Amino acid sequence: MLMLLCSAGPLCAASPEPAAGQVDPAWILSRIARPGAITTQFVELRGSALLSTPLRLQGRYMRDADATLVREVTAPYHEKITLRGQTATLERDGKQPRTFALARAPELLGLQHAFGALLSGDAAQLQQHYTLSAAGTRQAWQLRLDPRQAAAAQAPARQIQLYGRGAELRCIETTDDKGQHQRTLLAGAAQAAAQVEDADALAALCRGQPG
Repeated sequence: MLMLLCSAGPLCAASPEPAAGQVDPAWILSRIARPGAITTQFVELRGSALLSTPLRLQGRYMRDADATLVREVTAPYHEKITLRGQTATLERDGKQPRTFALARAPELLGLQHAFGALLSGDAAQLQQHYTLSAAGTRQAWQLRLDPRQAAAAQAPARQIQLYGRGAELRCIETTDDKGQHQRTLLAGAAQAAAQVEDADALAALCRGQPG
């Protein structure tokens, strides 16, 4: 699913605040919101009962000033998905681009709902689709999104867990109804994952745990 919010550049200008008391969803959303255009790298791990090790993808997320969201996979294959309004356009090497309604792709619709609202800091939009709860401190926080009943039937993810530090969203972990995890490491966590191959080490990096 979803990468975001910080890369080596102006997006990282906001320094994490010193550790203080407990955090709440509103505090986290206000820190990770990124209005305007952004680009950030990601490393994604997709678990499957059919695979002995998780599938590892690398690429970048881009969001234009007009709120168009692009997810581009650069390895181990090339794929580009552009979400604009209520449509998605899929581009793969050697094939004609294909445009279809987001309503036909629950996973992409969920990405638009969650990712777009996170980037804009729109708690009201998120709460239309998820129940929010937070834990941790300002230097090591977690934000949990549980799909509301109306959205759960359409969304493949039963739970979304965000991990971060201060103003930096570092990892998005989704869990489906079969208990399979998908982890998307972002920002500093994605950079730290560049030379890490072990799945357990990457999972620990996602959650901000010691390796």
